[in-house]
Amino acid sequence: MRVAFIGLGVMGFPMAGHLAAAGHSVSVFNRSPDKAILWAEGYAGVTAATIEDAVVGAELVALCVGNDGDVRAVVNTALSSLARRTIIVDHTTTSARLAREMAALVKKRGCEFLDAPVSGGEAGAKNGQLSIMIGGESEAVARARPVIGVYAKAIRHMGEAGSGQLTKMVNQICIAGVVQGLAEGVAFARTAGLDPNLVYLAVSQGAAQSWQMDNRWKTMAQGEFEFGFAVDWMRKDLGLVLDEARANGARVEVTALVDQFYAEVQAMGGRRWDTSSLAARLLK
Repeated sequence: MRVAFIGLGVMGFPMAGHLAAAGHSVSVFNRSPDKAILWAEGYAGVTAATIEDAVVGAELVALCVGNDGDVRAVVNTALSSLARRTIIVDHTTTSARLAREMAALVKKRGCEFLDAPVSGGEAGAKNGQLSIMIGGESEAVARARPVIGVYAKAIRHMGEAGSGQLTKMVNQICIAGVVQGLAEGVAFARTAGLDPNLVYLAVSQGAAQSWQMDNRWKTMAQGEFEFGFAVDWMRKDLGLVLDEARANGARVEVTALVDQFYAEVQAMGGRRWDTSSLAARLLK
């Protein structure tokens, strides 16, 4: 399929690479041209000087940019250059409100918009093992699935426009609570004079086990945070959760508290640290 990929950050770069490796005809655009040039040196695809050039003739346009404003700007720029029935697959984590707005906008052009945020982080993107949660029309999901499946281990259609973003909010709520629990567990073990490595071996085979424990306990105990999903991005995502909760009346007390803890981590200089750096404020 002819695919345009907009946004070659730590996630988008390998995701676009998987598309090219799978034999799709890929055109990429990145706000910083050097990143697009670097991508084209490693993969069989072309770079575009503008968003309009990237999407001309594309049957599917994938986005992986920063926030609501970025998505809105890209879609508005691309809209007049899209062919009818083009599918826009937005992998950015945004508000559900933005997803519904974009779906209605591109529908007028005879195109489809799918909100398709991902979970799995940089490692998941590089290994083609992302989980994708999608909101939008079933027919568009069916057409997009074999394309985006090259970088996914699981794809789940959650319902109408905005449902993918709402599901991603659930994902971030769960992560926030689990990571704070792990941070407190690591700090407690250290304060109690226990060997954190032995504690992990003792508890990771029981009910406390989680992906976060298996992948972050050791680095948390060692105070290593210079990697992974940045605190700044997590706070952006939790802000979306809190805004949505204020609108729908959901109670997210723990999430709101953890968001404040992340603000403390930012104040410590940890804006680009991994989300597991919640432990940093307890291990000072």
